Amino acid sequence: MNFVKRAGMSLGARKSKSAALLAIFVVICTLLLGGFLLQAAAARQEADARRTIGVDATVKKKGLTAVLADRLGASELVYRYNPELPVRAGARGLTPLTSDAPKPGDAGAGKKARGPLAVNGVRDSGMLLPFSYGSTKITAGRGITPEDAGRDVAVIERRLADRNHLKVGDTIHVRSADDADDTDTDTDTDDTDDAETVPLKVVGVFQNPTQDPTRWTAPHKLPGNALYVPMSTAQKLGAGTAAVSEAVYKVGSPKQAERLRAEAEHLLGGGGFDFRVNAKAYKDQVRPVQRVGAFAGLIVWVIALAGTLILGLIVTLRIRERRAELGVLLAMGEKKWKLIGQHAVEVAAVALPAIALAALAGSLAGQPTGDALLGRRDDKPAAAAGVPDAGIAPPTVRVEPATVGKVAGLGLGISLVATVIPGIGILRLHPRSILTDTE
Repeated sequence: MNFVKRAGMSLGARKSKSAALLAIFVVICTLLLGGFLLQAAAARQEADARRTIGVDATVKKKGLTAVLADRLGASELVYRYNPELPVRAGARGLTPLTSDAPKPGDAGAGKKARGPLAVNGVRDSGMLLPFSYGSTKITAGRGITPEDAGRDVAVIERRLADRNHLKVGDTIHVRSADDADDTDTDTDTDDTDDAETVPLKVVGVFQNPTQDPTRWTAPHKLPGNALYVPMSTAQKLGAGTAAVSEAVYKVGSPKQAERLRAEAEHLLGGGGFDFRVNAKAYKDQVRPVQRVGAFAGLIVWVIALAGTLILGLIVTLRIRERRAELGVLLAMGEKKWKLIGQHAVEVAAVALPAIALAALAGSLAGQPTGDALLGRRDDKPAAAAGVPDAGIAPPTVRVEPATVGKVAGLGLGISLVATVIPGIGILRLHPRSILTDTE
């Protein structure tokens, strides 16, 4: 008789024991699937955290230019970066804010005025600390993005917008700092100088929570006179200014930050080189996710080992109980490998429905379990410690065919190992010894 058919008949004849074996296999496969699902969810959440939180590396060096900053930003380690180029500018047809306090008689005496507007050339305003922390917010429109490179656009402060009745879509005119008058708000005059006038389209309005100083303050130092523009626009207004104050690079992990340091030293040289890494947000929010992923991997291996041992013990007991049956089959000329194959088929036939039931259980209970182990934390300790409030997105736990395939492969592997190892004892026996010693 074919040993596969014989395996089916044996399962039918031992329904209670087959049901017990099925229950054990369901538990094993469910735990295996849970481990794989947690691993996958943790990996997705960690990848998302690397993109949204990551590690900020700030580079400062005398003579750091926008070109060098862009070359370092082109590194495969960097997926977001922002150089900052501060310049001063004048205004035309635009009334800058002035201090309400009286101006001291000697304030600015003997100094050439350079313009009342503090213009900051950036590549990605969302990476600026006030915006990433959430203290400064965009109230209308949007910020400066890498797609704005080469465009003459601006994001202005709400107080300057209110003073000049500006809104998103309006156009303002600013002038390069050469010969700009810091104290004269009537910027329609002095048309004979060499200052370049640049029309800027307002694409966003932001609100800086900093209050106006109570003492007299130069216009360019007032928080309301700050503008953010693309780097190319700042270079136009800066009258050839090429050096950036600093550049911030976002990488995926502290290890990648160290690799970026080596690339920066190779590109910029080591003299007067300042490289600072802010990895607190990464450590506070990414490391727990990594620990859950490592724990899930440990679960998989522990369950695989424990499942093999348990099933191996069960198969050993089943073989001992069926020694008389094995002796008769061997006496009838049945090959020993077919006897082992029969037991392997029996266990595999139980494993397949167990895998299906485990997949069903995973689809029902996977998401709640993932939320419990990987859910976003509400205490936000990082924000309280001066770290951007960039919480990790809630986990997505989904049962995919590839994951079920892993469970099926590992489950069938467990059934094979748990059958073959105890079955080695069958290869050492002869029909006479089995039939004469069935105890």
